[in-house]
Amino acid sequence: MRMKYKNLNDDTIKKNVSVSSIQLFRFADRLDLFLMFIAICFMVIHVICLLANLVYFSRVSGLFAVGSFTAHCYEHEQQHYFNSSMAPQSNLSNSYQSKSVNHTTTLYSQTVLFRAKVMPIIRWLCSKLNDTNNFISKFDGIFRLVDNHQTTNIANERFAVSSTLTADTNPISHFNTKFFLHIEKIEKGIGFDFLIFSGVVMCIFGSLVVSFITNWKLSLIILCVIPICIGSSLLFAKFTANETSNELKTYSRAGHIVQEVFSSLKTVHALNGSKFEQNRYEKELKPTRWSNIRKGAIFGIYNGWLSFISYLVYSVGFIFGVILMSDVNQSSLSLTDVLVIVTVSAQCVKYFSLIGPFFQAFSEAQSAAASIFPIIDDMQNVGINEVDVFTEATSNEESDVDVLGDIEFSNVSFVYPSRKNTLALSNLNLCARANQTTALVGLSGCGKSTCISLLLRLYDPSAGRITIDGRSLADYHVKQLRQHIGVVSQEPILFGMSIYENIRLGKLNATRAEIETAAKEANTHEFIMQLPNKYATLVGERGIQLSGGEKQRVALARALVKQPKILLLDEATSALDNINEKIVQEALDRACKNRTTIVIAHRLSTIQNADQIYVLDKGCVVEEGTHRTLMKNEGGTYQQMVNAQQTGKMPDNDLSSVVADITQSDKQDLCGRFPLSTNSTVKTDKKTTSENSQSIFRRLLMMNSPEWISILIGCIACIINGLSQPLFAILLAEITSKFDDCNQANVFRKVLFASFLFFLLGILVLIMRFIQYGSFAIAGSKLTQRIRSKAFACLLRQEVAYFDQPQNSSGAICIRLASNAAALQDMAGTRLGFICEAIALSCFGLLFGLLYNFELTIIVAAPFFFLMSVGFLDVRLRKWWKKRADVFLAQANALVVEAIHNMRTVKPLSIEKELLRQYSDLIYGVSRTFWIREFASSIMSSVIWALDSFIMALLYWRALVLVENHELPTRSLIMVFAFAMFALQALRVVGMLSRRISASISAAEVFFDLFDRKPLIDNTSDTGHELVNFRGEITFDRVHFVYPARPTTVVLNKLQLDIKSGQRIAIVGASGCGKSTIIQLLERFYDVTHGQLFFDGVDIQQLNLQWLRSRLGLVSQEPILFDLSIAENITYGLENIPMSAIIDAAKKANIHDFIQELPKGYETKVGMKGTFLSGGEKQRIAIARVLLRRPKILLLDETTSAMDSLNEQIVQQALDQAQVEDSTRTSIIIAHRLSTIRSCDRIYVLDKGHVVESGTHTELI
Repeated sequence: MRMKYKNLNDDTIKKNVSVSSIQLFRFADRLDLFLMFIAICFMVIHVICLLANLVYFSRVSGLFAVGSFTAHCYEHEQQHYFNSSMAPQSNLSNSYQSKSVNHTTTLYSQTVLFRAKVMPIIRWLCSKLNDTNNFISKFDGIFRLVDNHQTTNIANERFAVSSTLTADTNPISHFNTKFFLHIEKIEKGIGFDFLIFSGVVMCIFGSLVVSFITNWKLSLIILCVIPICIGSSLLFAKFTANETSNELKTYSRAGHIVQEVFSSLKTVHALNGSKFEQNRYEKELKPTRWSNIRKGAIFGIYNGWLSFISYLVYSVGFIFGVILMSDVNQSSLSLTDVLVIVTVSAQCVKYFSLIGPFFQAFSEAQSAAASIFPIIDDMQNVGINEVDVFTEATSNEESDVDVLGDIEFSNVSFVYPSRKNTLALSNLNLCARANQTTALVGLSGCGKSTCISLLLRLYDPSAGRITIDGRSLADYHVKQLRQHIGVVSQEPILFGMSIYENIRLGKLNATRAEIETAAKEANTHEFIMQLPNKYATLVGERGIQLSGGEKQRVALARALVKQPKILLLDEATSALDNINEKIVQEALDRACKNRTTIVIAHRLSTIQNADQIYVLDKGCVVEEGTHRTLMKNEGGTYQQMVNAQQTGKMPDNDLSSVVADITQSDKQDLCGRFPLSTNSTVKTDKKTTSENSQSIFRRLLMMNSPEWISILIGCIACIINGLSQPLFAILLAEITSKFDDCNQANVFRKVLFASFLFFLLGILVLIMRFIQYGSFAIAGSKLTQRIRSKAFACLLRQEVAYFDQPQNSSGAICIRLASNAAALQDMAGTRLGFICEAIALSCFGLLFGLLYNFELTIIVAAPFFFLMSVGFLDVRLRKWWKKRADVFLAQANALVVEAIHNMRTVKPLSIEKELLRQYSDLIYGVSRTFWIREFASSIMSSVIWALDSFIMALLYWRALVLVENHELPTRSLIMVFAFAMFALQALRVVGMLSRRISASISAAEVFFDLFDRKPLIDNTSDTGHELVNFRGEITFDRVHFVYPARPTTVVLNKLQLDIKSGQRIAIVGASGCGKSTIIQLLERFYDVTHGQLFFDGVDIQQLNLQWLRSRLGLVSQEPILFDLSIAENITYGLENIPMSAIIDAAKKANIHDFIQELPKGYETKVGMKGTFLSGGEKQRIAIARVLLRRPKILLLDETTSAMDSLNEQIVQQALDQAQVEDSTRTSIIIAHRLSTIRSCDRIYVLDKGHVVESGTHTELI
C-alpha cells in the first residue's frame, strides 16, 4: 500500500464539504447526549414560560385597553340611547358597537371582571420566578459543561491528527493555528450560543403555534412573511460561512508567521528581519479586514431587514385585525386576540433578528468544522496508520515479535511529496546485517537521511521493498516497529521538560537506575550531577538552556535507555568537542555491540570500524565494502572523500592535552550553569496592575480614534435604533387607542394611518441597522488589525530574555496572540453594535417611561440597575476565572505546539500517547476551573433572566390599582408596559453576552500590558551611534554574565578578550564553556551583567543596534531558514538585491549547482525551518545569506559541522576567500573540530566562562 499524504493547505480542501448541524456534535459521547437532552428539556420549559409571558403581556394590555374603551362606548351609547329614546334598537349603527354595548352593563361590573382576569396573570408571573430561576441555572450550566467536554475531545484529536502529518506537505504551524482557531469557532457554535440558538428556534415555532391557536385566519395572513425570514437567514448563513472560511485561512497563514518568527527569533534579529516580518504579517492580515467589514455590513442588512418585516407585521396585523373584527362571522375575535397574534408574530420575526449573532456563531462553527473534520476523518485513510500509536495494546502476534535486525532495501525508489519531480532514492539496494554496524556516507542530499526516514516508516517507499528479518515494514505494527529502533538525529530535539523526563521519553516505564545508566553510557551523567537540580533541571523549549553538545548527549541517552535492537545514528557526534566525541564514540562503539547499527557520517574517521560501508550518490549505491577494501579502490569516491578530509587533520587528543591542564580550583570556581527547577526563584516581569474596565475602554477608543467618523456614525445610528423602540411603543399605544372610537369607519381610517407610520419606522430601522453594523464593522476590523499588528511589533521589540521564560515560549505566544485577538474581535464588530443599541434602547425606554408615568417606571428602573450590577459582577468573576484557566491553557498549548512542531522526534520515540496524556491532564485542569466558573455564572444568568417576571408582575399589579383609581390613562399604561418589556429584553441580551464581554476585557488587558512593557533591549530601536570608519575591533573587559532566567548561574566570569581588526580568532573549549554566549553578547541578544563590551572602543550599549547587527554576519551551528523561497532566504533582511549578487553568494557557498538542479531553482520553497533540505544544504544557504551581506565581522559557530568532507573543504575555502577579499574583516570562529582553525591568528581556550589559555596553534601545541 502506498501512502496517501494529506495536505492541509486550505486551497486543497474540497469546497463542497459541508457539516450538518448534527455532525457538529460527533464528538459527544452518550453522557453528553443525555445531558444535552436534559438541558434542551429545561430550555423547552423556559421557552414556554417566555411565550406565556409574551401572551400575558398582550392580554393584560388588551384587557386594560378593552376595559377603557368598552366603558367609553357604553357611556357613549347610553347617552345616544337617551337622546334617541324613541328610536328603535336598530339605530346601533353596526355590529362592532353592539358587541361593545353588550359586553358590559355597568362600569362597576366591568372593573370587577377586569380585576378577575388580571390577578391570575399576576400570580402566575410571581410563581414563574422560582421556576425560571431553577430551569435556567440547570440548562445553562449543563450545556456549558457538555460544550467544554466536546471541545476538549476535539482538542485531544490534535495529537492524533498531527501524528499523520509530514512537514514536507503540511506547514506544522499552519496546522496548529488552524486547529486552535477552528476549535474556538466550534466551541462558540456548539456551546451556549447553540443553546440560545435552539431556544430561539423553539420560540419561533412556539409563536406560530400560539398565533394559530388564537385565530388561524389572521395568523395565516400575517405569517406569510415567515418564508421570507427563513430565506433571508439561509442566505445570511451561506455568506457568513464563506467569509468565515476565508477569514480562518488568512489567520492560519498569519499564525504560521508568528510561530515561525518567534521560534527563530535570534536569527530574525541577527539578520535585521523585524521590519520584513512585520510587513509580511500585516500583509497577511489585510484580507481579514475586508472580510469582517463585509460580514458586518451583511449582518446589518439582515438584521434591519428582519426588523422591517416585524414592523410590517404590526401594520398588516392591525389592518386585517380591524377588518376581521368588523366581520359578524368573527364575533370571537377581540382586540386582545389581535394584540396577542400581532405581538407574538412580530416577536417571531424579531427572534430571527435576535438569532443573528448566535446564528452567525453557529454558521462559523459549521464552516470551521468543515475545514478540520475532513482532516480527522482522513487519519484512517493513510497508508501508514499512525493512529495505532494511541492504542492500548496490540495483538499478541504483534507484541511477541522478536526483531533480530536484518535490514534489506530491495530496489527502493522514493520521491518526497513536496518534490515529486526529484528522485531522492533510485533503485537503492543495500543490506544491514543483524548485530553489525553499517555506515552510509556520501555528499549532502545523496539520500542518507531518507533511508532513516523510510526505516522509521515516516514514509513508505514509492517503489521497491524494505524488510526487517525478511518481513516487510508494512506488515509491522508501526508502534512496535519504532519501539525496537533508537534514533539520534543530527539536530537533537529536546522538550521543555526536565532532563530526567527527556531521557524517560525513550522508555516510558524506565526506572531511575536505567535512566542513569543510559546517561553514563552517553557521557552525560557527570555534567548532570553538577547542576543545582541535577536530573530535575529544566532544559527549556527545544533544549535552549543546554549547549549543542549537551543536548546531543541527552538525546543519545534517550536513545540508549530503551536498549533498542536497531540503532540509527545520524551524525550523532557532530556537535561534540573532541574530548566528548572521543568518549561518546567509545560509548557508541559499546552500544553498537549485539545490535544492528546504521551510521550516517560525514566524518569518515568515525566509521572506519564499520562492518560494511555504502557510498551513496544521487540516491543509489556507487561503492560498498569495508574501509580497507574501499581505500584500495584507487580514484574511488570513498578514497577521495577520506583523502580530502585528512588534509590538515590534527590529532583528536590535542584539545585533551590543553584542557587537561586546567586546575581543580578553576573547576570549582563556578558550579552549575543551568536553570533551576520550577520551584526556584526566577526573575520574571512584574505584571503591571490591571487597569479597570473604564480605562481599558478609553484606551481602546483612543486606538480606534482614526476611525472616529465611523464610530460617530455608528453611535448616531445606535441612538436612532434605540429610539425606534420607544417610538414603536408610542405607535402601539396610539394604534390601540384608536379602537376606542365606536365608529368602525373611523377606527379603520385611524388604524390605517398608524400602520403606515409602522411601515415608515421599519424602513428607517432597516437603513439605520445597515449603517450601524457597517460602521462598527469598519471600526472594529481596523481596530483588531491594528492591535494584532501592534502586538506583533511589540513582541519583536522585546529582549531575547523575555522569550526564555516558559510562559513566553513561541507556542504560548502564538496561541495567546490568536486567542486574545479573536476574543477582542468578537466584541469589536456586530456584538458591539448590538450592545450599544441595547444600552440606547434601555436609556430611552426609561426616559420615555418617566415622562409618561414616574411611579411605574421606577418599578422597572430600580431592579434594572440591580440587574446591571449582577451582570457587571458576572463579567468580573469571569475575568478572574479566565486568568486562572489561562495558566493551564498556556501550558497545554505550549506542549501541543512543541510536540506538533517536533513531530519528527515524537514519532520515532512513539510518545504520542504520553504527550496526549500530559496534554489531557492540563486540559482537564482548565475544565475543572471551567466547571466552577460556569456553575456560579449560570446562577447569575438565571437571576438576570428570571427577575423580569417579578418586575412585570409588580408592574401589572400597580397598573391595575392606578387604573381602578382612574389615575392612569390606558394610552400611557400601554406605553410604559412596552418600554419595560423592551428595556428588560435588551438587558437580558447583554447578560447573555457577558461571557464575550469578560473575555474581551481580559484580552485587552493582556494586550495593553504588552504595549506598556518597556524592553530592556529594544530590538527594533534605530537610536544610538553609527561609527563612520568601523574597523571591527572587539574588547571584552572583565565581563561577567548570567542569563536573566538563571540568576544563580554564572556563565562568563571575568572574561578578557582583545580582538584586533582583521584578525581571525578561534574560541574553543568543552561544551558549555561559554563559547556560544560570547556570540550572543556580540549580537546583543543580552547585555553583560558586569564589565563592558566595546566595538572600536565604544560601549556596545551606545551603538545603534540595527546598524551593529548589519555589520555582523552570523552562521550558527543549527542553521535556521524560513518558509520562503531560496532566493528570499538568501536576501533575508536586505532590500533591492539583484539576482546576480544572489547567484554569486550561492556560488561562493557551493550551493548554486544544487539550486539549479531543482525544478523551480531559486524560487523553490524550503519549508518551515528548511525542512525540505538536508542539514548540509541548509547550512550552505545560511552561509550564502551571510556572504551576501559583506559583514565587517564574521561570526562562525560550527559552520561546517553538518557537511560532508568535500563540501566542508569547498565551503571552508569560500570562507577563507571572504577573509582575503577584505583584509580588515574580523572573524570569530567557534569550533569543536580543531582542524578548521589551525590558521587562525589567535586561539582562545575557554573553560567555565573564562580564558585558560590563548595563543596560536603552534604555541598551544
